[in-house]
Amino acid sequence: MGINNKISKGYAYYLTLTIVEWIDVFSRPFYKHIIVDSLNYCIANKGLEVYCWCLMSNHIHLVVSAGDEGSLSDILRDFKKFTSKALIDTIKEIPESRRDWMLNLFWYAGKNNKKIKYFKVWQDGNDAQEIHTTAFLDEKMNYIHNNPVRAELVGRPEDYLYSSARDYTGEKGLVEIIMV
Repeated sequence: MGINNKISKGYAYYLTLTIVEWIDVFSRPFYKHIIVDSLNYCIANKGLEVYCWCLMSNHIHLVVSAGDEGSLSDILRDFKKFTSKALIDTIKEIPESRRDWMLNLFWYAGKNNKKIKYFKVWQDGNDAQEIHTTAFLDEKMNYIHNNPVRAELVGRPEDYLYSSARDYTGEKGLVEIIMV
């Protein structure tokens, strides 16, 4: 994470976490639910506060902060580490037509990185942008919620299951968010 993307304690951030090589790993529900379950775990156990989110085929957008006791950098590090292992394990065990292709790309992405033991799933960094005004927050939330509409996955943001847009229309979403 570069100096321009430093995460400071006490602020909310707009983040984009991206899969290496933009691999469309989240095209199957069992991979998507690893992310949903991990977000909910981090909310319940690590102090993650999620205000807005949307999971696309190869990245996730979030507006998040850490509670008083947590460090957002630490939470994100743990989230990426856990989900990387869970995704690789699931790819290995569930019948998947793209199994060898994905594993090879994840292996190749990590092979020259001394910090990676076998596979690299997430790109470095989080493209962290501090939320500094209500207008910026509104802009990012609209961008996040309309991402599946722009990708022509749904006609309306609230119709996309893997997003907080449902919560903001009064429906119960998959992740425990804090409404803003």
